[in-house]
Amino acid sequence: MVKAKKHLGQHFLIDEEVTKNIAEALLYTDKYNDVLEVGPGTGAVTKYLLEEDFNLSVVEVDQESIHYLQQHYPNLTIINEDFLKLDTDAIYKNKPIGVVGNFPYYISSQILFKAYENRDKIVEVVGMFQKEVAVRIASEPGNKSYGILSVLLQAFYDIDYLFTVHEEAFNPPPKVKSSVIRLTRNNVKHLDCDEKLFKQVVKMGFNMRRKTLRNSLKAILHDDIRHQEIFSKRPEQLGVQEFVEICKLVEANKK
Repeated sequence: MVKAKKHLGQHFLIDEEVTKNIAEALLYTDKYNDVLEVGPGTGAVTKYLLEEDFNLSVVEVDQESIHYLQQHYPNLTIINEDFLKLDTDAIYKNKPIGVVGNFPYYISSQILFKAYENRDKIVEVVGMFQKEVAVRIASEPGNKSYGILSVLLQAFYDIDYLFTVHEEAFNPPPKVKSSVIRLTRNNVKHLDCDEKLFKQVVKMGFNMRRKTLRNSLKAILHDDIRHQEIFSKRPEQLGVQEFVEICKLVEANKK
């Protein structure tokens, strides 16, 4: 097994089966031809991605990793930038892409928000996350882990929890488990409400998740609708469509 220094502090991913499974988890290669790997490090996943039939580029900020990749994969397209600041439109124009990676855990939520904001371009995401983050994203209404990211991403993506990666896959073993999930763009082009308001309502609700929506959304609820049953619920009880219905009520009865 080849040690690959990614992305869990000083822990090394040493399980070849895991890296291969990450690379093979991309489904939508008939929907796009371009794949961007985020944080390839020393190519643990990259080497398997290169076996697939799509155009692969990688984005990496670590100069040591870039040097390693240039030596071992001379034909690989390497983008020396921060993915969070990367202008995907400038690189891929209007073409859809898939994003894959053993993501740096400290920015994994930011990576997912970037996917959300670029959902019409990033049509699939496969990545390894800290398990609690992966569970949160894939959670359904009614679960304690269900939250802001769950709702926002599930509005536009189908989420698949693929597999758990145990501590023994790394050397030395970390104190947390990891998980690989897949996000595939669904058929929703636009929500049936103001999407900025949708994001605001979801965030307001979960920022005071122990309170009912009647209380957490008090600042934007008109008195005419505050009595409705849906506002007696807590945010984790509602699915995407119910948040859309709330937004439509708020829009129709602006305070």
